[in-house]
Amino acid sequence: MSLNEDIINRFYSAFQKLDYQTMNDCYSEDIVFSDPVFMILRGDEVRAMWEMLCKNAKDFSLNFSNIELLDEEYATCRWTASYTFSKTGKKVVNKIKAYMKLENGKIIEHSDAFRLSTWIGQALGWKGVLFGWTGFMKRAVQKNARKNLAIYMEKRNQATDH
Repeated sequence: MSLNEDIINRFYSAFQKLDYQTMNDCYSEDIVFSDPVFMILRGDEVRAMWEMLCKNAKDFSLNFSNIELLDEEYATCRWTASYTFSKTGKKVVNKIKAYMKLENGKIIEHSDAFRLSTWIGQALGWKGVLFGWTGFMKRAVQKNARKNLAIYMEKRNQATDH
């Protein structure tokens, strides 16, 4: 197994156990992450997002497959997360394709691709099914996710200051 494949396996194996410390250890200091919910995050924002998601996960399971090394830097894989969305109690099965750029044994860029309207429909129920495709609903979900991350980071920083 190549170093890059090993790093990706390590990242998702840690994710299966909700081990955000090991996940974040797979990233470079200046990691750049993007997905349809959080949009673009950098550095500590990325690490805090995984910590928040892992700590708040309910009924969580994850599988990953199809790690494909495109060249010495780029790789993709597929992963599926199943969990209960804490705000609504709705079951979500999110099928994702990850794109990663790796350098010196670390992930330096990570992008997760999935259909946001499908996620909204599962997470928010009938309102999400009816309105999840609209720009208004997508922006509201994105704004709320960023707000929750900012609140989480503020609380985390206050806890470490004391």
